[in-house]
Amino acid sequence: MAGTESEVTVGQLLLAEYQSVKDEQKARIGFRDNLLYVTLAVVAAVIAAAAQAKQTSMLLALPPVCVVLGWTYLVNDEKISAIGTYVRGELGPRLAQLAGAEGAFGWENFHRGDTRRVARKAVQLVVDLLAFCVVPLSALVVYWAGGGTSPGLVILSVGEAVAVAALGWYFVGYALPFGTADGGRQ
Repeated sequence: MAGTESEVTVGQLLLAEYQSVKDEQKARIGFRDNLLYVTLAVVAAVIAAAAQAKQTSMLLALPPVCVVLGWTYLVNDEKISAIGTYVRGELGPRLAQLAGAEGAFGWENFHRGDTRRVARKAVQLVVDLLAFCVVPLSALVVYWAGGGTSPGLVILSVGEAVAVAALGWYFVGYALPFGTADGGRQ
């Protein structure tokens, strides 16, 4: 039944896909951003508990928590960027071609041309590294310097330091290169 109202056009499918991926992107942005707040709350709680109990070994809880939250943050951030890349590189051009237009979803490219974008991305990388890597590494240094360490916990803490350093390496790797279409955060 060609020409009936029940037919779905390619353009409608592309627009529906666009709405779907943008909804996913929006949800991931909210989730990612909340992970930073959760991390700050956990850090404050662990530091307060360790100080109150006068037990630096309690600080050993920070590295695994920060690694798990940081990795989750990073994975969501990568998916947010991948959605933007997909919209700019696949959906937009296909819809523009179908519509006979020069382009579609102009904001997807326009906001990336901001002259301060590279500086924002660099500052965000520093914030991410501070929250998810420097804080847990600092907790390890406090534990190591605080005395009262045990061989088992020192071995555990060295493993934690390696995990935090690996996370930091991933953060830097995903953030670079700053100014490219595929680099980092939206």
